[in-house]
Amino acid sequence: MTDAVLFENAAILDGTAEGAVPGHVLVESGAIKEVSDKPIAASAARRIDLKGRTLMPGLIDAHVHVVAGVVNLGLNAMLPDAVVAFRAAKIMNGMLMRGFTTVRDLGGCTHGLRMARDEGHFDGPRLNISGKALSQTGGHCDFRGRHDTRDTAFFAARLGSLGRLVDGVADVRRACREEIKAGADYIKIMANGGVASPTDPIAFVGFSREEVLAAVEEAENAGTYVAAHLYTDSAIHRAVDCGVRSLEHCNLIQAGTARFAAERGAIACPTLVTYQALKDEGATLGLPAESVAKIDDVRLAGLRSIEIMCEAGLMMAFGTDLLGDMHRHQSEEFVIRGEIQPAIEVIRSATINAAKLLMSEGKIGCVAPGAHADLIVVEGDPLKDLSLLTRQGQHLSAIMLGGRFVKDQLAA
Repeated sequence: MTDAVLFENAAILDGTAEGAVPGHVLVESGAIKEVSDKPIAASAARRIDLKGRTLMPGLIDAHVHVVAGVVNLGLNAMLPDAVVAFRAAKIMNGMLMRGFTTVRDLGGCTHGLRMARDEGHFDGPRLNISGKALSQTGGHCDFRGRHDTRDTAFFAARLGSLGRLVDGVADVRRACREEIKAGADYIKIMANGGVASPTDPIAFVGFSREEVLAAVEEAENAGTYVAAHLYTDSAIHRAVDCGVRSLEHCNLIQAGTARFAAERGAIACPTLVTYQALKDEGATLGLPAESVAKIDDVRLAGLRSIEIMCEAGLMMAFGTDLLGDMHRHQSEEFVIRGEIQPAIEVIRSATINAAKLLMSEGKIGCVAPGAHADLIVVEGDPLKDLSLLTRQGQHLSAIMLGGRFVKDQLAA
């Protein structure tokens, strides 16, 4: 029995062209072996005539938190590791069934969780991880509140904690080295205040310049990069000037900084859907009152930030940053961005742009020989209707991960 699959008469859409192109795709041994505009001879393969349906690379969400099973992240950090792990497996399976075959975790996911996924204990997307995000005391991963005096080392060992607390250049260096040793693909720092944490207003600036530079140097020494949680224009500009490559959120960015970031080769990863979801459901799902009060500080500026970054030519990847039961809104980011960007640019954000951010060009986010056979079949044309990528995968008739169908509603 062969594992080869031949998709015939597909409309191939991966963002490398301005639209879909007709073609045929042969999959063998978990990878894409051949892509052609002419019929492919493969007598042993399962032949699937797509009859012009859209064939896309598996989607990439470049900003997730797979361990965030509840919205209140302080409570999430207190849960037993086993509970966090089983909830994370369910969260990741949901992502995969929405067509996301790769996700980049921005704080919390460990190499152990990735091992469990890779060993086949559950079906989930490929994982690109930062390990624990780094936060200074009182920063965006310090969920202790005003009167909680637990030691700052408490959170580092808990699976449900998105981050760990470090202070000073020496501590930052050691933490970066420890996370990379433990399997991190890149380093994440909290360089601004945030919504979900109790003691840091949005305008709060995380880490000294010297600490940020130390993180960047340690990442570069390991052949990787730093991603930073950022909202305010001044914090974004400082981070780019220090060599930060991946700019998360960026809701309050201004035109000059966006141009500066583009010139430096940085990539932005907006996450607009999470603010709408937090506004609509956060309080009901347990988000503390002090966090609810901060949502509109960044939510209302979100759409304008997309316009600013588009005009500046700043590359953007697709991200969502959802928590708890709000993960089900993941695909709605496509529709939100489609209000501002052309559909092809939104598609690129979740394919070729995200692959570049993850330093995996040619392996994910594209339909090309040598790439992983991570593919989705869409019933319709997402360039005409981005909502075809929403509704929990309802319009995806097939999802393939590494050459294996995890969803298959296609006739042979």
